[in-house]
This record gives sequence, structure tokens and C-alpha cells, in this order.
Amino acid sequence: MASEKIEESVPKTHDGPEVSTNSSLHSERKADLEPVVSVDEGSQEENFGSLHRSFTARQIHVISLGSNVGSGLFIATGKALANGGPGNMILGYFMICIGVWANLNTLTEMTVAFPTSGNYIDYADRWVDPALAFGAGLAEFLGWTSVFASEATFFVVLVNYWAQDTVPTAGLLSIFLVFCLAVFLLPNRYFAWLQYVGSLTKVFLFIFNVFVSLAIIGGAGPKGEVKDGSTWTRLPAFKNGFYGFANAALLGIWAVGDQIFIGVMGGEAKSPRYSMVHASNLVPWRVGVFYLVSVTLVSIIVPSDDDRLLGGSGVAASPFVIAVDDAGIKVVPDIINACMIVGILAISLECIYLPSRILRTMSIQKLLPPWIGHVDDKGRPRAALLITSGLGVTLTYMSLSTDGTEVLNWLISITSASFFINWAIVAFTSFRFRAAIRAQESPLFSQIYAWQSKWWPLAPTASLTISTMLLISVLYAAIAPPGEAGFTVYNFFSYIIGILVIGTCTAAYKIIFRTKWRDPATADLVTGRRELTAEEIQELDQYYGRPFWRRLGTYVRLW
Repeated sequence: MASEKIEESVPKTHDGPEVSTNSSLHSERKADLEPVVSVDEGSQEENFGSLHRSFTARQIHVISLGSNVGSGLFIATGKALANGGPGNMILGYFMICIGVWANLNTLTEMTVAFPTSGNYIDYADRWVDPALAFGAGLAEFLGWTSVFASEATFFVVLVNYWAQDTVPTAGLLSIFLVFCLAVFLLPNRYFAWLQYVGSLTKVFLFIFNVFVSLAIIGGAGPKGEVKDGSTWTRLPAFKNGFYGFANAALLGIWAVGDQIFIGVMGGEAKSPRYSMVHASNLVPWRVGVFYLVSVTLVSIIVPSDDDRLLGGSGVAASPFVIAVDDAGIKVVPDIINACMIVGILAISLECIYLPSRILRTMSIQKLLPPWIGHVDDKGRPRAALLITSGLGVTLTYMSLSTDGTEVLNWLISITSASFFINWAIVAFTSFRFRAAIRAQESPLFSQIYAWQSKWWPLAPTASLTISTMLLISVLYAAIAPPGEAGFTVYNFFSYIIGILVIGTCTAAYKIIFRTKWRDPATADLVTGRRELTAEEIQELDQYYGRPFWRRLGTYVRLW
């Protein structure tokens, strides 16, 4: 990840030495620096209304701290263990954690320079090809909307842990929908604070699970016994060979997701320069600690051949709950269940927020009709929210039928594929972005408090490499599944449906509209560039004027 030193990188003149960021020198050097072209949200967006910059740095910090933490961490790790064993699970998740760093480091560089809502969809259009933007945007929209419906189903399962099916499923789904959709009738600040609370809850649940797991390893509980690591030696550590690794890696990317949500929030942040750089330093560490610590503990407290890892439902399938039950400890499953419900609701709000911003961006870029992109006086893209909510409601109620569940599962496959394809798109777009800067001799990185990735091109190269490995994993799992059944058409398409949808839509758009490849010499490096305000510069001066240990403390504070 970009280190604290990199976050503090100071601007340079085009050919000269580093320029001090001390406020007393700003006026002296201002004449030497070409001013940033400030087009807030871009001149194209003026006719659509302005999204309100209502996310504070504190909210983005905490939301990014707890984002992508949910059922994938607390429950799906059990499935990864059952399919691949402890060795494959840790290797798969480790690779994904590297990918998170590479993707977010790459995305942050573009977002700080161009903090537009819609983020990488906009970047793919202006620096690569509109067809790529359309295909990526459609996949992102369908993927996250289907996640919303799946979280609704999971919400029912978690509530039934207590209700024991006494409440009709349709009633629970309706309660879920009313809560989630009502939030978007309110200004953005309410959404931001609900996400803030949800992220804090998930962070608490992670810390709680770590301490409980350590206690179980030490033999806590009426039926507890000391865990000596025999789960690694008594059973295969690398179960099912490469197939086991492939499934663990794909479950990892599904659990972690992409970081587009953080980038979109950065586009609506009050200070993208501070918030996005903070997130790019924080999130990879958070993902690495949360997931690698969790999968390591899971590999010790539960054997990979435990039937409950695949056969249980909801919170009962969580490896943490299985270990607690085996130790005879009461109450803990209820705490995990309650926290999971809060986390599910927070993730579900993301699944309405993000697709609506994607639709707005596609509308502004003329990839969709213009009426979809307009926002109201509270800064909400009303039409985009209605479309997203409508599809989300439809998919949610479809889960009441058997056929609907099958359709839902295939849509979730689109989500899984879209995540690692998005990593590849962000990485490739970064290369085109840098090519445009070189071709136009843009002084973008020489501005006051400009931010660029020290690790470029390592970060986008790593992202492309890991995306390729995940593509190989998808194809291998689709063609050569273990077991007597072997290859089946249903299994094949259930794995590759996402790739087919994204590839087909991109190619179709390219052919129908005959879009042109963007020339780096004329690519748009103006729209959406945002000049730092005097207040932001003063705040950044104060922040970087602190001792290192005080700046480090801002990464762990939760208030």
C-alpha cells in the first residue's frame, strides 16, 4: 500500500525540485504552478443538477474501515475452508488482499484528480472507450442490485434464527424493503450516518470474534478443548488441489468485493484529497488484517470436513458459531446474529446507493437517456434510485419462488465476475490515464497536494495479473469440477455467466454505436478536475504539520 510517506508526497514543479507544502510558501510558489482547471462535477453535469458533497472525512474513514465486511467474512469463510482446506483458503484470501491494495492504490490516483460520482465508469469512457464504460457500468449495476436481493434473503434467514419461521417470509422481506428504501427518501447525510453505525458494528463483531476464537483455541467453554493445529495435519491442507484454491479465491473476491463504492463516496466527499488518500492507506490494511486473521483462526478452530460448514443455514453455518457451539458457550451466537443483521442492512443500503450513482454517470456520459441522471434539490438522483429500487424489489420478491431463486443465483454470478473484471478495467484505465498525461504534458501531478501512486505501474500490473488468475480460476472451476458428475452445462454457465454478460454487452455496444478508441493526445483531462479550496489547503497544512504518530492515530480513531 501507499505508505504514510507516500501520502505526504509534496508537489513538484514540472522540472524542478520538491515544493514545500507549508502554507507560508504557497503564495510564493503559486505563480510557478499552472492552476488546476476547476469544473466541479464537470461541465456536462451542470444540466443534471449537483450531487451534494455530504460525506465527511470521518464518515468515509469509518465506512471504509467496515466496508466489504459481512457475511463473506463471518460465514463464507466456512465454505472456502470446506472446499479448499486451510492452505488453499489462506493462499486464496492472501492473493485477494494483494489485489485490494493494487486496485485501491490505482483507483485513488484517478479519483483524487477527478472526484466525479460514478468514478471508474466515467474514467473508462473518457480515457479508453465508451463501449467499455457501458459494459462495465451495466455489469456493476446488475451485480450490486442482485446482491441487494440476496442480502434480503439472508436477512430472512438471520431473523428466523430467532423467529423460527413464525413470521411469513413475504412479511420479513417487506420489512427489509421498507427500511432500506425509506432511507433514500432522506438527504444523503442520513445514509452516511447509517453506514457509519453499520461499519462500527461490523468492526466490533470482528474484534469480538477474534477474542472468542482465541479463547476457544485455549480451551474455553464447558466442552472446550485446546486446539493444537491438528486441523492442518489430520486433514489435507490443500484440499481438492487447484479447484480448491480457485473456489477459495473466488469466494474471497465475492466477500471482499471491489472498492468502487469507496471511490464513488470519494466523488461526493467534502475533501476527496484527504478522504480518498486516507482510504487508500487504510482499507488494504483493514482488509488484510480482518480477512487473514479471520481465515487463520477459522483454519484452527474448525476442521475442514465438518458437514455444518456447507449444510448449515445463516449464522448456523458460520465457522465461528460452529466452534462456539462445540465448546458449549451460550449467548455468543445471538450476539453474532444481531450484529450480522445490522451489517446486512448496511451492505444493502450500499447496494442501492452505488448502482444509482452508476446509472447517473452512464446518463451523463450519454450511455443512457438523460432523464435518468437528473438529481433533485436534495442531491439525490431520483430516477436512478427508482430504477435501482424497482429492480431490487422485483428480484427480492422473486426469491419467494423456486424459479426466482435460480434466477437470483445466476445474477449473483454476474456480481462475482464483475468484481475482478472491474479490477482489470481500473488497472487498464490507469495505463490510459497516464498515457494521456504524458501525451498532453499535463502538469496534473505538480499541483499543490497532488497525489500519485509511488508504486505505479506495479499496482495496476499486479491488479491485472490477479484478475487474470481469477479468470483462470473461473474457467477451471467451470470446466473441471471435482466429483463423479464432472463437467455439466449448468455448472459451466453458472460460473461464466457474468463474463458472458459483460463481454457480450461491451461488444454489442461497440458494434452498434461504433464507438472510437480514445486518443491519449485528445483525451479529456479537464472535466471534473477540482481545485482545492483555501480551507482544504489550510486543513491539509495542519494535518501534515503534525508529528507522524499523531497522523498515524487518525487511521484508527472511530470518532
